[in-house]
Amino acid sequence: MIRSLLSRAASRSALLLLTVSLAPPVVHAAQGDIHEHTLANGMKIVVQEDHRAPTVASMVWYRAGSMDEKSGTTGVAHVLEHMMFKGTHNNPGDTFSKTIAAAGGRDNAFTNKDYTAYFQQLHKSKLALALGLEADRMQNLLLPAEEFAKEIRVVMEERRTRTDDQPRALLYEQLMATAYTANPYKAPIIGWMNDLENMTVDDARLWYETWYAPNNAMLVVVGDVTGPEVFAIAEEKFGPLKPRALPVRKPQVEPPQKGIRRVTVKAPGELPYLMMAWHVPVIRDVAKDWEPYALSVLVGVLDGSDAARLDRVLVREERVAVSAGASYDGVNRGPGMFLLDAVPAPGKTVADTEAALRREVKRIVDEGVSEEELNRIKAQVIAQQVYQRDSIFYQAMEMGSLHTSGLPYDSGDLQARKLREITAEQVRDVARRYLVDDTLTAAVLEPQPIARPAAGAAQ
Repeated sequence: MIRSLLSRAASRSALLLLTVSLAPPVVHAAQGDIHEHTLANGMKIVVQEDHRAPTVASMVWYRAGSMDEKSGTTGVAHVLEHMMFKGTHNNPGDTFSKTIAAAGGRDNAFTNKDYTAYFQQLHKSKLALALGLEADRMQNLLLPAEEFAKEIRVVMEERRTRTDDQPRALLYEQLMATAYTANPYKAPIIGWMNDLENMTVDDARLWYETWYAPNNAMLVVVGDVTGPEVFAIAEEKFGPLKPRALPVRKPQVEPPQKGIRRVTVKAPGELPYLMMAWHVPVIRDVAKDWEPYALSVLVGVLDGSDAARLDRVLVREERVAVSAGASYDGVNRGPGMFLLDAVPAPGKTVADTEAALRREVKRIVDEGVSEEELNRIKAQVIAQQVYQRDSIFYQAMEMGSLHTSGLPYDSGDLQARKLREITAEQVRDVARRYLVDDTLTAAVLEPQPIARPAAGAAQ
């Protein structure tokens, strides 16, 4: 599985991946090439034609992620994702992945705060094979207790290696747990260790029986196919599956933060690390909202290229940090966060680095953003769109993530236009309005000595 996407560590590299969020979803080649159909059981099918190569990317998205978990079973969405590869009566054990591999394809899955998704990339002639396998495990998963006992140990080890043994990942986890008091985004996607240690196969089965239904799923297929042929296969494979009554999703609004919060994490490490997170809005109405687009441009002003302010000023000119970055993701079912992070330079303290980050934010508030900066960022957006258009996987990824986040799956063009319309004054306005102490949570990694093996000890 794509485990790195499941329990996102807040290493600098992971954070900077989010800066591509300033580039909105890919602009599709032609809107006429997108086809939509809904089966009688409520399953939505979306097809994007892309005839450049005889391949397809097929993705099944379930609108169920870690934000839907209950206290005591955090991590169950991710655990169930693992178990989805453990077989059905018709395809026992690891038959699923072996069958896809034998057909010359590859398959994988990932769990997010908002959704869980499964995908295959293979020759277009094997699409029916892949969809048949997906339909089978949508309602016929076996969930054997002995396999669960093995897999839960795998997940716990994954948590140890990706979070518990990674100081920056621990810091990010504590940052989220501190910044959110009520919203389920406070819990890590991979789950708290105590919940994993006490999880049972019945917890996974309940999750499966609650959320894995055609009326809670979306199939996205992008590639060398037509809408009618995909709809016919989907009707044959998924059409017979029965819908289920889904739980009512209640609003989970985070109470307003009314003062700065701080948290310190002590863990073995070489260098201190600072993260600063502010509560900010995300896209709810693609056409009417403007603040999320301005926040995305603000990320580009601060980070994303050698000309961006944080790297140019804090790292190269003032040398107060060895690295500094910004990130923001405006597409969420839940609330949003704007993050800054930095590693102090030798001889500089965390306080020095925080002061420098604050100074750069204040400069934007006081002086604004130049037209040159604004034009540079918009040029980056266009370049990013051209690059992303080459990937059928990315096209499927964008449509699925938009839909499961509650936004129109085909709103990429509109988002791109809205972002290009953002003005320098709007960027300045969101910095002034949202990057304030009352909504700030600051997290500091205080590195501890790393245990070294004694001289002559076995390595």
